[in-house]
Amino acid sequence: MWLWLWLCAVAAAVLWRWQRERQMVGQLHNRFVLITGCDSDFGHLLATQLDQCGLRVLAACLTERGAERLQREVSRRLRIVLLDVTRPESVRAAAWWAQETVGERGLWGLVNNAGIANPVTPNEWLTKEDFAKVLDVNLLGLIDVTLNPLPLVKRARGIPQWPRRGVAGRWRSSHLPHPLLPPSPAHLCSREILPLGVKGVLIEPGHFQTPILDPMAVEDNLRQAIRMIEKWSNSNLTLVTSCIAHALTSRHPRIRYSAGWDAKLIYLPLSYLPTSLVDQLVLWEKGKLSLGRPLGGGELSVWL
Repeated sequence: MWLWLWLCAVAAAVLWRWQRERQMVGQLHNRFVLITGCDSDFGHLLATQLDQCGLRVLAACLTERGAERLQREVSRRLRIVLLDVTRPESVRAAAWWAQETVGERGLWGLVNNAGIANPVTPNEWLTKEDFAKVLDVNLLGLIDVTLNPLPLVKRARGIPQWPRRGVAGRWRSSHLPHPLLPPSPAHLCSREILPLGVKGVLIEPGHFQTPILDPMAVEDNLRQAIRMIEKWSNSNLTLVTSCIAHALTSRHPRIRYSAGWDAKLIYLPLSYLPTSLVDQLVLWEKGKLSLGRPLGGGELSVWL
């Protein structure tokens, strides 16, 4: 009897959550969303997907080529601006442009999508400049892009009983150490902006087939490992963009979204295991990916 009661309770909870998450906000045609990194992959796909949903998309691209490619695939509603998240003057200019575009309506959502991963090598092959290159985009750039348009996000008038969408950040869900992927600061930002009526959302994808890890941009010893990762990486990028789209259009978005089978079945369970056990699993995985010896001797391998 208790088993049946427990099953009924679980089924009721699942149905309640499913029904709750199906409730969408209205008037999408009056809501502006700013997305960074729209030249290709996740950002490009998300911009086109949200444009088709009716949202007013402000797409930030790094290059003219990426902007022109995106413009050919979207409606006239979508607006494009060039943005280099590593340059404060570029971020300020984009924030001013967004303010002029949205006016008193403000920003309904801000998606921090821009990110890089190269160079990818063992730590002892890296220099301080290598770390700074990635931190400038993945950490400091994210902070700068979040702080500058934040008044516009606060200004947005969403449905009163549901908070406005603040930061939908794209992060690797891998909880294993990686030399050039810093811990996400987005959860700290989310807690700070929640009292302002702005909800922060974290998107945690697993491994997907994108050029963020370019085999030709790493050392020969590591190229085989990168290609091996690509073989079992997910090619369906809509699993990620659909999570972000739901976070921006749902009346009751989740706090965290895990996209991809590896995020749900590997990285999420690993995050609940004791640190010592995870460390042993990492060392075992490194042992399988021994990638040769540098000039100074000593066997090296890659962190995944």
